[in-house]
Amino acid sequence: MNPILQEIPYQFETERLLIRGSMPGDGVTVRTAVLESLPELKPWLPWAANVATEEEYEVLVREGQVKYLAREDFWLLLFLKGSNTLIGCSGLHDPNWTVPSFEIGYWLHSHHTGHGYMTEAVHGICDFAFTHFGAKRLLIRCDSENERSASVARRCGFTFEGTHRHDSRHHLTNELASTHYFSKLAL
Repeated sequence: MNPILQEIPYQFETERLLIRGSMPGDGVTVRTAVLESLPELKPWLPWAANVATEEEYEVLVREGQVKYLAREDFWLLLFLKGSNTLIGCSGLHDPNWTVPSFEIGYWLHSHHTGHGYMTEAVHGICDFAFTHFGAKRLLIRCDSENERSASVARRCGFTFEGTHRHDSRHHLTNELASTHYFSKLAL
């Protein structure tokens, strides 16, 4: 079936979170959360090295909505349930509809770390992908030095597949960097 014909909800909930696709007007909220979390994001995420303007973020969230509806990428915003408090972002990226498989990426606002929110979000996103996308394989990759990100993958039942050694250059230092790969398969 052509992915554009699949009925995929634009939002879902976990115990404590509302998880939804980006919408017009989200740009300032996402940018503010990025700026407030920059010291923790910048070492691991190349896009955090140079923070986009408010207008550029608004363009990004609107393009995110278009890509979601076109079934090309699924940027997901994480809100505390019953509030407008954005605590981070995640998503199902790089879809390979022939498998189907997706990569899960994520970051959390610095003020909301240590409460299990990202573990809860990734569990919910996995269920969402297996149920609504028919996913057979999910991937998480992270810098081999990013132990917090790797810990989320392990807590969510992902299997460590290995490390691609010196497969990239660090976006800040230009030093060689390595990447951990984790996967989770449909049961």
